[in-house]
Amino acid sequence: MNRLIKTSLLAATVLSGLASVVHAEDATLTIESWRNDDLAIWKDKIIPAFEAKHPGIKINFTPMAPTEYNAALNAKLASGTAGDLISCRPFDASLELYNKGFLTDLSSLDGMGNFSPVAKSAWQTDDGKATFCVPMASVIHGFIYNKDAFDKLGLKAPKTQEEFYKVLDAIKKDGNYIPMAMGTKDLWEAATMGYQNIGPNYWKGEDGRKALIAGKEKLTDPQWVAPFTELAKWKPYLGDGFEAQSYPDSQNLFTLGRAAIYPAGSWEISGFNTQAQFKMGAFPPPVAKEGDACYISDHTDIGMGMNAKTKHPEAAKAFLAWVASPEFATIYANALPGFFSLNSTAVEMKDPLAQEFVSWRKDCKSTIRSTYQILSRGTPNLENETWTESANVINGTDTPEKAAEKLQKGLDGWYKPAK
Repeated sequence: MNRLIKTSLLAATVLSGLASVVHAEDATLTIESWRNDDLAIWKDKIIPAFEAKHPGIKINFTPMAPTEYNAALNAKLASGTAGDLISCRPFDASLELYNKGFLTDLSSLDGMGNFSPVAKSAWQTDDGKATFCVPMASVIHGFIYNKDAFDKLGLKAPKTQEEFYKVLDAIKKDGNYIPMAMGTKDLWEAATMGYQNIGPNYWKGEDGRKALIAGKEKLTDPQWVAPFTELAKWKPYLGDGFEAQSYPDSQNLFTLGRAAIYPAGSWEISGFNTQAQFKMGAFPPPVAKEGDACYISDHTDIGMGMNAKTKHPEAAKAFLAWVASPEFATIYANALPGFFSLNSTAVEMKDPLAQEFVSWRKDCKSTIRSTYQILSRGTPNLENETWTESANVINGTDTPEKAAEKLQKGLDGWYKPAK
């Protein structure tokens, strides 16, 4: 009898275990993403690290072409065929998915407290009451420079605007390098690596950005015109023919060693590391004078949300809680140097150039690009208009004041701040 009981118990245990395995294998989660360039990193590093600690959950990463992502994802969500986990682009595209009921409110998710209000702002409702994607990474703006060239000319990374122009003048006088590699042909380059790069030091980061949204400040105010005034000063340092110079042209001029400074986004790090045959350094946007508070564009770039119709909500939440953890932050940030963790827990970076960029967070206040939240929902689109006017100012076809007037007039045409 005892043997029979033991055998029965053993059989029950085995069957229970098998049922558990079957159930666990059923919890296979599919991730939708536009980042098809980092498929190997997900398969080789990120997914194995998660599955090692969560053996009952399998992850399937299925990226698509970036240009097709928004339309394809919307179609799949509408038809009920989308994956369990959704890679989230910042601001309005993801907000629209949440408003349509496609994404779940994750405000109470374990680990969401690891992120600052700025980090979460790209994936929140306008009132901030619901957060629907876990912040994954941001990109930081600043300037990358040819350290070998600086050493040769006896130059140091500038900290103030006065030092910045002295460095540019010294490089121009030497004549062996174009002082700065940036063109205006593609428009967005002038705005993203120009206006949005240096602007936060003038409009005081989040204070100014939120005041603009609230209608308490205007683009014609001095702190919003000032970045254009600085961009106009860049023209003599950009080299001959910069008006016809594309973004890839600028990249090549710098990595081939023909230009000494590159107004940059940290997303360039991986590519520059493989292409440049010289040592590189980086410095944040120079402040007006020594001792001034500094601000950096630490722009939210990618997050991860949960399909509201997933058949495995608990497994999906387990994965998202892990994405919110310091472990994921460390893996992701080091696998993709230049895409920085938004987790408030410090991540030890291995890449020296990435270390330099992320170190600015200690001394400078982070903000996001001023045009990305709310202010580019109408027509004319403020983001796209800022591209055009930044290029016009550098080219000398518009004055800083005229550019600011055009932008504010366009915004006034459709945007009425909430009172």
